Amino acid sequence: MAEYQLRIREMPEHEKPRERLRDYGPEALSDGELLAILLRVGSVGINAVQLSQQLLREFGGWRGLQRAGFHDLLGRHGVGEAKTAQLKAALEIGRRLALLGGEDRVQIKSPADVAALMQVEMSHLDQEHLRAICVNTKNHVQKIHTVYIGSLNASMVRVGEVFREAIKLNSAALIVVHNHPSGDPTPSAEDVLVTRQIVDAGKLLDIDVLDHLVIGQGRYVSMRERGLGFGR
Repeated sequence: MAEYQLRIREMPEHEKPRERLRDYGPEALSDGELLAILLRVGSVGINAVQLSQQLLREFGGWRGLQRAGFHDLLGRHGVGEAKTAQLKAALEIGRRLALLGGEDRVQIKSPADVAALMQVEMSHLDQEHLRAICVNTKNHVQKIHTVYIGSLNASMVRVGEVFREAIKLNSAALIVVHNHPSGDPTPSAEDVLVTRQIVDAGKLLDIDVLDHLVIGQGRYVSMRERGLGFGR
């Protein structure tokens, strides 16, 4: 016998996600229930909560959904353009909120902290992106600035552009991050040369370059830890 599926509006009042959020607060809801509120409706034979649970399983949770491209989501049964746009917008709001707010602002204490902040988004990019993370004297993130898109080349990357936002924000330091679309984060000779140029420029500008991370698929390399471009 086929499983009988209740639509959300047919559920008891105390089981409906929006009503549970209203009565108990968002922290009381499961991931599936929160996502169901964004999606609003399910599809034929599946309600919004079940569709949400299916998506979370298929993509490996929130990080997987954030990593997924627009058309990766759009191709799933029951997920149209409007639902995809709502979901991607909500995930981007969450990412931006993580970068805001005085003492609650993200603090960088190690290369692992940088990877946790950047890897989900950057590991799936199909071009190289070079980004500068501006931080204050307590290593709280002030801004993440995209400096360059394209194959990393010392003759193409304008070192002054790396520091542009840091100078505007009176940042104490910055961390450089770029990705390798191949998935292998092993630094190239060009990566080392670019790093050396940026580190030298930082000394002249009195802005400390804390690290340069290369992001791959599920892995990263800290060039400072390896002494590449920073010296020892």
